[in-house]
Amino acid sequence: MGDKKILISACLLGKRVRYDGNTLTVSDKKLQYWIDKGWIASVCPEVDAGMEIPRVPAEILKGDGNEVLLGKTSVMTKSGEDVTDSFIKGASIALSLCLKHGIKVAVLSESSPSCGSSMIYNGKFSATKISGVGVTTALLLNNGIQVFNQFDLNKAFEEVERQLA
Repeated sequence: MGDKKILISACLLGKRVRYDGNTLTVSDKKLQYWIDKGWIASVCPEVDAGMEIPRVPAEILKGDGNEVLLGKTSVMTKSGEDVTDSFIKGASIALSLCLKHGIKVAVLSESSPSCGSSMIYNGKFSATKISGVGVTTALLLNNGIQVFNQFDLNKAFEEVERQLA
């Protein structure tokens, strides 16, 4: 598994990087084990791409991160600003980190337009979630990196253990 790194969303590690300046801190023995081992590579694609904290909420207009990467849809803020380029830049930074460290497993924040791995918001700013992946998740998956969310830590841990065996 490379130099034993796992990509983790910075907000899940207690860093105040979310659009609203808050965290989604996860307390979990398995996550703490990875932290104690020094296996964590932290990422916030949006902040790493230069977006501010706090920032206006953004959603993928139609479809999901795969359509964004194909140029078929955009990521827009609630105030109408097109932030697609920043989301693609952040995804590229996350992928570069994975390639640099041989990372094959990521645990990213569910529902995010960057990091969602099974659910994202529908692009209408109505607090309605749909099935789909964020831009970063799509790019990682397209490059053979397995992506889990904070609710699937057990599956992520099993995959890391399998790769280490």
